[in-house]
Amino acid sequence: MKIGIIGLGLMGGSLAKTLKKLGGYEVFGYDIDETTMLKADMLGAINGELTVDTAKDLDMLIVSLYPSGFLSSVERFLPVLKDGTIITDFCGIKRQTMADMRELAKKYPNLVFIGGHPMAGREFSGIDRSVSTLFEKASMILTNVNADIFVLEEVKNFYLSLGFGEVVITTPEYHDRAIAFTSQLCHIVSNAFIKNEIASEHFGYSAGSYKDLTRVARLNPEMWAELMTMNKDNLSKELDELIGNLIKYSEALKKGNKAELKQLLSEGNDRKLLIDSRKK
Repeated sequence: MKIGIIGLGLMGGSLAKTLKKLGGYEVFGYDIDETTMLKADMLGAINGELTVDTAKDLDMLIVSLYPSGFLSSVERFLPVLKDGTIITDFCGIKRQTMADMRELAKKYPNLVFIGGHPMAGREFSGIDRSVSTLFEKASMILTNVNADIFVLEEVKNFYLSLGFGEVVITTPEYHDRAIAFTSQLCHIVSNAFIKNEIASEHFGYSAGSYKDLTRVARLNPEMWAELMTMNKDNLSKELDELIGNLIKYSEALKKGNKAELKQLLSEGNDRKLLIDSRKK
């Protein structure tokens, strides 16, 4: 199977390494950064460069870029792809890329378009931090455009073979709504939390809770700013709801109302237990 990857950063680089580790794949990669291309070649993550010529025999083309870069990066390859080639992506917001894919599917009805978003990552970026184990037991989200049920099942099995624990098929609208809460809001909370003055003096006074809460404060500002602003309608609602809940805790503390604070804490604890029991 021949696979092309546009964007060889953390996600694209990890995908390339995973494919090469599994074997049975010819991987052709492209990145605008020449140093990244050299590293990908030296690491043995790719068989060669993704060009208009090498793209002709691809079975699948995966775009691992910021959403704003999807359309311009993929357009140069589409005219040469063979019938039935699957085009998918790793973009963290789906409504915009899916809108692009729908328009492309009209222009290239012989190609298959399926949106994708691996729920995996690290607090680092770049091919230097990519690992072949990044996707193990992670969830892969798919948002279909024009694939039939058989191709969709093929793509699902492809991702499961890479080590993903599950594949979830949904709409781009629900994806963006859910991701605002499960990912983007978490990064904002962590990023804001670490700005506290005592954070620089916490050594010796912290346990696992500090580490857990601050892990995703470290991020790629350019990427996350793009993802968040492209999803501002969903994210702003989640942020406002969180602020509203935090105000309740603050008011209970200021009043010294132990019973009210206990009730708020109990509600959060019970909610967590209920959600975890449903997952099991």
